[in-house]
Amino acid sequence: MTELTAPNVVASSTRTDRRRKLLQNLLRGERPYMLYIAFVVLLVVFSLSSPWFLSIDNFLNIGRQTTLVSIIAVGMTFVIIARQIDLSVASTLALSGMAAALAMSQISNSWIVGAVAGLGTGALVGLLNGILTTQLSIPSFLVTLGSLSMARGLAMMVTNTKPVIITNETYFAIFGEGTFLGIPVPIAWTLAAMIVGILLLHYNVFGRRIYAVGGNPTAALYSGINTKWVTTAAFVLTGALAGLAALVLSARSHAARPDVVQGMELDVIAAVILGGCSLFGGRGYILGTLFGSLIIGTLNNGLVLLGVSSPMQLVIKGAIIVAAVAFTKR
Repeated sequence: MTELTAPNVVASSTRTDRRRKLLQNLLRGERPYMLYIAFVVLLVVFSLSSPWFLSIDNFLNIGRQTTLVSIIAVGMTFVIIARQIDLSVASTLALSGMAAALAMSQISNSWIVGAVAGLGTGALVGLLNGILTTQLSIPSFLVTLGSLSMARGLAMMVTNTKPVIITNETYFAIFGEGTFLGIPVPIAWTLAAMIVGILLLHYNVFGRRIYAVGGNPTAALYSGINTKWVTTAAFVLTGALAGLAALVLSARSHAARPDVVQGMELDVIAAVILGGCSLFGGRGYILGTLFGSLIIGTLNNGLVLLGVSSPMQLVIKGAIIVAAVAFTKR
């Protein structure tokens, strides 16, 4: 019988501890394990329930359907980690889309002008949200609830609730209908937003400051972090990404409408929370947000294929948010 040397004993003990910790995390329902399991379960259930679900075309369709939510959810991850919330993202998207379309129709029929107008409008709304939240010490829930209404109202006022037609073919190809390395550009923009989000949050000092502000704002302030600037920057990033989502949507629709994506902030927040981000701040990661968004998109797609009514879909998504918040409570 072979005796175990000291290093072998330590290695064996370490492997045992890792297996025990993994099992404990699974039993407690902690992310990211439960997130991956939930995604696989959804795939299996809908694959067995619908013959049309398990196909490349349908998966690409899910990717396109989740583009808007995924792009904005990247920014929302930063905001929620910083212990804030942004309820205005859907209205910001609508206003940004109108700004892009009007810029191309009234100033210059150039996709660059439209892109700058859309991204700039979104960033401006985010800046206003951040300034009002940090400088006036108003809860972000109330600030963004107000800007939700104001941004939607402005989007309707600028053209008297009428849509604005877009005719720039290059704009369509870059943001809505083209391909990049064989990938549909809406999905490519989603991946680009995710990569930028990962680099900023996990490999940049800005990300470390976001975690610090969300984990303990007082300690972050006394450690020399400009907590107001960091929080405002998170709102600006979210607004700019809402502007990017507006470009994608208007390019796919060939028009900008003031009444689009009403209530989409529900899906965005659900995706972020399902992805492991805590509403109490200080915890979250971009890859989890992507999986959360894919779960929401897969759920929507599967329920439609199964013929579930729209009201019932809303009930299910609301229940998911409540359950996700219960999981994140500390």
